[in-house]
Amino acid sequence: MIADGKQALERLLAGNARFVAAQEQALDEGIARRIAVSKGQHPFATILGCIDSRVPIELVFDQGLGDLVVVRSAGEALDHSVVGSVEFGVAELHTPLLMVLGHQRCGALTAAMNAVDSAHRTADHGEIDYVVEALAPAVQGATGKPGDRLTNAIRTNVDLTLAKLRQSAVIAPLVKAGKLELAGAYYELDTGRVVLS
Repeated sequence: MIADGKQALERLLAGNARFVAAQEQALDEGIARRIAVSKGQHPFATILGCIDSRVPIELVFDQGLGDLVVVRSAGEALDHSVVGSVEFGVAELHTPLLMVLGHQRCGALTAAMNAVDSAHRTADHGEIDYVVEALAPAVQGATGKPGDRLTNAIRTNVDLTLAKLRQSAVIAPLVKAGKLELAGAYYELDTGRVVLS
């Protein structure tokens, strides 16, 4: 059992260390586990991550059925559905940890960066434009910082996303009451390592 957000974070990081070392535990994902979680769920963390196929969140943290609430959107872009899903994880399923997980070479942030740099788009990209606009503040916030611009934008986006989630009428009271920990993190595609912000 996980007592609090600190223990939840420790469990995630321990799982990621196993993943990086290719020493994953034998997860209980058999019939008995499926039957057990079919009767109710008790995940220990909610993670908002990107849709990128190279970042399978349960695998990255070496977790199995029923362990995590995973919410995914391109570049962790927030809209009503994404925020509501995150709120459901922390308020209704009582996860003591909420993590926003950005990742190396994020395509959504690259698209936002290209759009900001071009200052206009000539073709209609449907709802992709919504994602680009949602991520533009991270690109603008990373401009002029030393280091790799895309990496800075990805890390800035994690920080901005956490700041927005802290303003949620559901999340803010849980944080204030000490029932919820927030964490930002960055996943390295090259190593498999998760680094806390």
